[in-house]
Amino acid sequence: MHLGDWVRKIAILGCLLLLVSCQGKNQLPKNEAQVKVARVVSGQSLEVLGMAEQPNLISQVRLVGIDAPDLRQRPWGEAAKEQLENLIGGAEQSVTLEFDLETKDKIGRTLAYVWKNKVLLNEELVKQGNAMFVGRSPNHKYDQRLERAQQWARLMGQGIWNPEKPMHLTPAEFRRQNL
Repeated sequence: MHLGDWVRKIAILGCLLLLVSCQGKNQLPKNEAQVKVARVVSGQSLEVLGMAEQPNLISQVRLVGIDAPDLRQRPWGEAAKEQLENLIGGAEQSVTLEFDLETKDKIGRTLAYVWKNKVLLNEELVKQGNAMFVGRSPNHKYDQRLERAQQWARLMGQGIWNPEKPMHLTPAEFRRQNL
């Protein structure tokens, strides 16, 4: 081999190593994080402590795969927030965030499935009729579970599906009409 061939191979190897090392910085070593809940903002979002390298920084978390009623959508918005607070058990409680393919939404919130005591809280909110299943590409890991939970809530007339007091606008429709 010529000296030029060796230099070219070493340069290619160096570029590959650089590419591999750059990719790891944006991804968590695992697809989950243990955090403490600072507060429940709504039926679909939390503020948490303990994300990444800054344990005292508050981060916004949006529950993946669900759309809960807006707080102004009474009584459903408040019911969704209260159920999420009850499932978590109050401030300073630990929860596990599980990430799918896309970890941030367009406004910078962390997108996650939230687990507490081996219960998927996203699914529980849907199952009790306090949120709707909304599949959002590319995060589809638990779509089947969430869809089944919504079918159950509809059949049982839970929360927003209560035939005596149904929610008439989806959360997305409500937000569009009440900007």
